[in-house]
Amino acid sequence: MFIKRVPQFEYHVPASLGGAHQLLSRYGRQARLMAGGTDLLGAMKRRDMVVGHLINLKGIKGLEGIDFHETAGLKIGGLTRLGDLERSAVVRDKYAILMDALDVMASPQIRNLATIGGNLCGAVPSADTAPPLIALRASVVLYGHSGQRTVLVENLFKGPGESILGPDEILTRIIIPPPAEFSGGAYIKLMTRNAMELAIVGVAVHLSLDKDGKTCRQATIALGAVGPTPLRALQAEKVLGNRAIHEELAKEAGKAASREANPISNIRATKEYRTEMIGVLTARAVMKAYERIRKNRTKGGQRT
Repeated sequence: MFIKRVPQFEYHVPASLGGAHQLLSRYGRQARLMAGGTDLLGAMKRRDMVVGHLINLKGIKGLEGIDFHETAGLKIGGLTRLGDLERSAVVRDKYAILMDALDVMASPQIRNLATIGGNLCGAVPSADTAPPLIALRASVVLYGHSGQRTVLVENLFKGPGESILGPDEILTRIIIPPPAEFSGGAYIKLMTRNAMELAIVGVAVHLSLDKDGKTCRQATIALGAVGPTPLRALQAEKVLGNRAIHEELAKEAGKAASREANPISNIRATKEYRTEMIGVLTARAVMKAYERIRKNRTKGGQRT
């Protein structure tokens, strides 16, 4: 791919959210926010995006960090690097479904630059953090002229490369509810190689079981790379509700999920192949989540 020299632009490093907001308001569509820059700078070099004013958010204190509380859950700053999340004992021990995604994203070098907020705000249908966060019923906090608002991750996306963020809004943090008892999840990504690859299909499943350790009390299933936005497979979730989990039921849920998606054919896979693999991966993710819960239950812990 031919990479051109980046056109000239003005570079800004505000020290506060208010300062960043003022710059966004002043320069409007000429301005772009930069977090890790792994996608943005590449787009600028390819001339896919022309930026007159680049606003680096890294000078703003308080936008990074991982904070867990047993009752409040997990709070992740929007500028938190994916590599920091990958190395977090809290994420690995209590949110295994998110760790599944981090383990298969890009390369270590990119994960040490890219941020979770940038991965979400890019609104790419194949973004790996989106399905696990949707399955976990996570929310994002957005800061803008009108103050703060909190939005479920599943409602963040409007279309490929397009989110609901207003022109002056900044994603400041992600909030994930605390792990429920007898709950757990799994994310499975279909790709042609083990690193540096976009998802052909991504499936995240989160289950909460009754105390019997078999019956599904609640299920959340999220799909990535199979539609213009990441999406909930609501009918597949209903298939699992109030029923004992087993392989045949997982396959039934997979078939329901494949009917709900609207994948396209492109250079990486055909629509028919993606549709088939949605069913296969959903069934596998259901069973993987189920086995995780049962295994962790025997250890007397919680893991989502």
